[in-house]
Amino acid sequence: MERIDDSHKDLLRFITCGSVDDGKSSLIGRLLYESKNLFEDQLSTLASDSRRVGTRGAELDFALLLDGLSAEREQGITIDVAYRFFATAHRKFIVADTPGHEQYTRNMVTGASTADLAILLVDARKGLLTQTRRHSYLVSLLGIREVVLAVNKMDLVDYSEQTFTLIEREYRAFAARMGIERITCIPVSAVLGDNIIEASANTPWYSGPSLLGFLESVEVPDLRVDQPFRMPVQWVSRPNADFRGYAGSIAGGSVRAGDRIRVLPSGRESTVARIVVAPTADAPDINTIERAVAGQAITLTLSDEIDISRGDVISAAAEPIGIGKQFEATIIWMHDAPLLRGRSYLLKTACRTATATIAPLKYRIDVNTLEHQPTDQLELNEIGVAEIELDQMIAFEPYADNRELGGFILIDRISQQTVGAGLLHFALRRSDNVHWQAVDIDKQARALQKGQRPRVLWFTGLSGAGKSTIANLVEKRLHALGRHTYLLDGDNVRHGLNKDLGFTEADRVENIRRVAEVARLMVDAGLIVLTAFISPFRSERGMARSLMREGEFLEVFVDTTLAAAEARDVKGLYGKARRGELKNFTGIDSPYEVPEHPEIHIDTSKLSPEQAAEWIVEQLLD
Repeated sequence: MERIDDSHKDLLRFITCGSVDDGKSSLIGRLLYESKNLFEDQLSTLASDSRRVGTRGAELDFALLLDGLSAEREQGITIDVAYRFFATAHRKFIVADTPGHEQYTRNMVTGASTADLAILLVDARKGLLTQTRRHSYLVSLLGIREVVLAVNKMDLVDYSEQTFTLIEREYRAFAARMGIERITCIPVSAVLGDNIIEASANTPWYSGPSLLGFLESVEVPDLRVDQPFRMPVQWVSRPNADFRGYAGSIAGGSVRAGDRIRVLPSGRESTVARIVVAPTADAPDINTIERAVAGQAITLTLSDEIDISRGDVISAAAEPIGIGKQFEATIIWMHDAPLLRGRSYLLKTACRTATATIAPLKYRIDVNTLEHQPTDQLELNEIGVAEIELDQMIAFEPYADNRELGGFILIDRISQQTVGAGLLHFALRRSDNVHWQAVDIDKQARALQKGQRPRVLWFTGLSGAGKSTIANLVEKRLHALGRHTYLLDGDNVRHGLNKDLGFTEADRVENIRRVAEVARLMVDAGLIVLTAFISPFRSERGMARSLMREGEFLEVFVDTTLAAAEARDVKGLYGKARRGELKNFTGIDSPYEVPEHPEIHIDTSKLSPEQAAEWIVEQLLD
């Protein structure tokens, strides 16, 4: 069969979503099977497969081939999103097939992030379910403006018009609360083909389009084209005598040679000298164009040599993009361990990566009622709104205006796993109003006056390991040597600065965050700071380290066995924890994450506190 040239057709990206067993894979299989311009290899594969889907239509044996969850079970891996391509005489399509199980909500978010349209399937026998509402909320949240409600398995309810009407009415009422306005409801049977490709005689009461007919004709304008020019810089060429270029994909608007541009966050301006694109089969020797638009990958050369780095954003000078470091954002949590107020993560948006601290977490959203519920953490698949603070200024646009420049992912600092996704709403006013005040007497001057190099000795270990005892001995020796020090002890700090915090995981994270910030100020004052805290989580110790300059943070692991710590438990805390009188106690019902690469490792089975203190001071002075 001769292939048809699809290059002139426009492309529609859509996602299928809904609850488990609503028929997403069967629907995609039907579209692929019935479409006239399937790839030959898809046809031959589908025709040769002998598997069956239930007892309702052997002609849909291919549905299992498209089921991402089946592939996961068979291969023992996690498939993020299964993308399928097909085309008709009128349009090309890319469809994202994602599992319906709640634990795979992250897959749905991945697929929806680039989709123009969502097909939300509902089992006619079950009606709207929690996952239906969750996916609808995510569709609205992620900016998909066109929704098809496909009420599937109509053959199992005898093609009841009443059933369809009740589901449609309930869904439209729910969607209206989220601002979803463009909804097309279609009664279908994915397995038998009713209203998939053409109108079905089994639903004479339905006068709307078939599913494929709607997909072929729906207009989904690219709103980016009418926006001001924005291009995140993904790559900077090495400078030479003839060429220095800045490459990226245009995230909004258009640009011409001669346009005035501004680079953010630096604010420097210049003029576009050339727009360079990669050679194509049609123009193998021509790589300079006069105008480029949203979606194109280009390289810009400028008339001035200015400092531009990967992650900067080039925008129209007359309509520059915003910048900020404190934002309100919606967060979709995707990890088994909860998101906690005060914990820091890596935030990646466009090409820029920054350290982000969640403070505060304002509320979570009940996907069934859309109510805002106060919380200090988000569990797996929960959605909430938080304020986030970055360690640097970034260029951004609200997600509602630009998906690429307003979307972000959160990455665990230790495991490097993606743990969440989010949408920037706006920069907080205090981000613009609060500026760093330059002072003449800085850290270097204070350290020179004291004749020492400022450091943080961060003592960590189980309760009863000897952290406070050893830290106190170290400070006594440093004081005798004329060093300027300060000891921040876990119990002492909770009498004042952190007296409002308990011992939940979220409170312990906030406890360490505050102590780390205080330690940073004391290092800036030129002091040698000693902190004696259990600090059980690697993430928070990593956060504290990130606040200091290279070489200023020394992690001191006071290592002891749990049995030895319990044996020297002068406060009786382990006994209370064993009896259930003290919750969230490290080593009993709350974990301690052992340091992986501490600068100093103290084995208390081999060294006395005095010997340990002497050795630490020697290491510090060396």
